[in-house]
Amino acid sequence: MIRLRPTLRRALPTLDWLLNHVVSGIPLASLRMSAYAWGGVAFEDHRSGVIMLGSEVYAPGQLRIGRGSAIGRHCVLDARGGITIGRDVNISSHARLQTAKHLIDDPDFAHEFSPIVLADRVWVAEGAFVLGGVTVGEGAVVAAGAVVTADVEPYSVVAGVPARKIRERSRELRYQLEWRPDWS
Repeated sequence: MIRLRPTLRRALPTLDWLLNHVVSGIPLASLRMSAYAWGGVAFEDHRSGVIMLGSEVYAPGQLRIGRGSAIGRHCVLDARGGITIGRDVNISSHARLQTAKHLIDDPDFAHEFSPIVLADRVWVAEGAFVLGGVTVGEGAVVAAGAVVTADVEPYSVVAGVPARKIRERSRELRYQLEWRPDWS
């Protein structure tokens, strides 16, 4: 019986697998958010905001999400290096937050992890990619398809590959994202 324990342990699905193959497909948002919280995601309030269907979460214990934040469909949140998402943040569908990278000149192809911080009222648009070690300041916007490799100043709008500042955003933001669909 003792020999079976390691084998059995390897045969059981990991928490990441359960979150990404079972929880991410729960059609009722309130149940899905409760399951993510059970799985280790630290929500300021799991009853506000949403992680939409089909998104992937890696290292849920390293993911913190503020009140009212919405994460679109088919996003990837690789939190192995730590991800902090502020309040009223909108991460549009197909965006990717990637905290891990390989060291290309390392003879052993080693990897390292660096945190990502998205301050309050940040908008990461469709298909954008935010790399580890980046802080996106309050109210900033990352345009669709942008690749963010360096910090973004508060209330800046960045676009391109690599992302560059293209203009300022209004500092008079008052909105609170209270949107949560029942079946998405």
